[in-house]
Amino acid sequence: MLGRAVPLATTLRSRLAGLSHLDRAAAGAGLLIPRCSSVHTFGMRFALDLVFLDRSGRPCSFRRAVPPRRLAWDRRATAVLELPCPAGERAAVGCEARPPTMTVREVQVPSLSPQGLRDTIEPQARQRFDTGLSRARELFAGREVWNVSSTSSGGGVAEMLWSWVGLSRGGGIGMRWLTIDGPVEFFTLTKRLHNYLHGEVGDGGPLGEEERILFDRVSRENAAAVLAELGPDDVVLLHDPQTAGLIPDMAAADRPVVWRCHVGADDRNELTAQAWDFLAPYVTAADAAVFSRRAFVPECCEGMPTAIVPPSINAFSPKNQEIEPATARSILRRAGLLGPALSGEEEREPVFRRLDGSEARVERRCEVVGEGGLPDADARLVVQVSRWDRLKDPVGVLYGFAGVLAAGHDAWLVLAGPSVGSVSDDPDSAAVLAEVEADWRGQPESVRSRVLLACLPMEDLDENAAIVNALQRQAAVVVQKSLKEGFGLTVTEAMWKARPVLASATGGIEDQIEDGVTGSLLSNPLDLDAFAAAVGGLLGNPEHAGAIGEAARASVRANFLEDRHSRRYVELFERLLSV
Repeated sequence: MLGRAVPLATTLRSRLAGLSHLDRAAAGAGLLIPRCSSVHTFGMRFALDLVFLDRSGRPCSFRRAVPPRRLAWDRRATAVLELPCPAGERAAVGCEARPPTMTVREVQVPSLSPQGLRDTIEPQARQRFDTGLSRARELFAGREVWNVSSTSSGGGVAEMLWSWVGLSRGGGIGMRWLTIDGPVEFFTLTKRLHNYLHGEVGDGGPLGEEERILFDRVSRENAAAVLAELGPDDVVLLHDPQTAGLIPDMAAADRPVVWRCHVGADDRNELTAQAWDFLAPYVTAADAAVFSRRAFVPECCEGMPTAIVPPSINAFSPKNQEIEPATARSILRRAGLLGPALSGEEEREPVFRRLDGSEARVERRCEVVGEGGLPDADARLVVQVSRWDRLKDPVGVLYGFAGVLAAGHDAWLVLAGPSVGSVSDDPDSAAVLAEVEADWRGQPESVRSRVLLACLPMEDLDENAAIVNALQRQAAVVVQKSLKEGFGLTVTEAMWKARPVLASATGGIEDQIEDGVTGSLLSNPLDLDAFAAAVGGLLGNPEHAGAIGEAARASVRANFLEDRHSRRYVELFERLLSV
């Protein structure tokens, strides 16, 4: 028996706090956290025994005597049982067992037919796509392309790979996808690198010799696991700082290796210099490097082959497929984000199409912080969908929206992000959400009652995507008030749905939005008055907002679907493999 009469964490607050800040006696029998695959022990006063449970309630892994200030996860789990570690069994400081040798996991991606994409793009683009696909089949005959990333869910890189790998396989190209592993200290370090590459201080931690030793150790173990999967002629495409340390071992094994960096900064500072100084010995060993925009290419990569490949979206994924407005509203009601149907309103089943074409229902509800009320179908929603990340500035959106209400606009704000703990390479999400909730509680009731903080379920990624799709389609305005941004796929997604988008003029967002034509750009994301005025302007002029939305959709069709993205990679690999 693992526990008796264990309480269930049913509220967002209880899920975030867990047993933290309690003494051993107050912790009692422990806590069962459903719909969870990752927990932290920040704020704990004693060690925990953790039991990760699968969908059937059976243990799939155990963690004994996990000390405070740790993060633990098992991607197979759907619930976690937290048990106070018996006195005398807590791990001695400095004596925790080393994590086992890293194991990479292959993401099982279904093949997707490229026919829908062919039917969507213009005839000239279709001809170029068909030619590129034929060249790719010849180029990769007898070999496979292995993508390697840090996670298969919860961010733009994972979003792109699910569809790109699937479409490539459906087009007759051997493409596969692995995710790497690592202890929490490794992902804390790579999150620091991520922030520094954006020129932001993040946790302000060092990038010294200790950090390099950790980075090298974890990278070597992951590289060995990746190499064990590769054939002699296979190609490796590594994504972002988390995988950069694998490059030397791939190159030493004589595998063609490309490093794809999805983040960067237009303006350099001391922090970006520190990050690139740390990464340079690894990334310069690659055969080529790929960036989202020219301004992101660092000096250390200037002498090596580089390519500029803006990201793209899959127009037929559950996140972007066409759904009727009535269906979108039904999905949001089922997810707990919209109030009951109005009198005479058409009601539909909350259904969507999975990547494999089968029909499915939205069944799970979001974890929502609010005053209890929900918007109805006629409410004008202002929506931001992003990770719980300080660089996405959810607190700034909250304060800016207060200005929208103060100006007399009748609207609701929905700040939506993934369920906390579901994104394994982002250890800060719980702390950021707690900060947002604290600021929300500090607002007057007139603001709190018009704001929802929503953690979207992540157990079924297609279901999660369908909820995001419905939420963006129901929005009157979609915002992305990022302080820094690599590209901003949520912007592309909302533009494809013909939504008027207000976003910060930073990073790849500037490549997507022509200000006043295909969206609105906020020149200074810290200017809350300008943000409120811009949102109010779109809410107050729906005809203009509608015209912007239609122009935005046409721009995505021409520039940010996967035909162009794929052709640029084919051109890059042609240059590399012909040498």
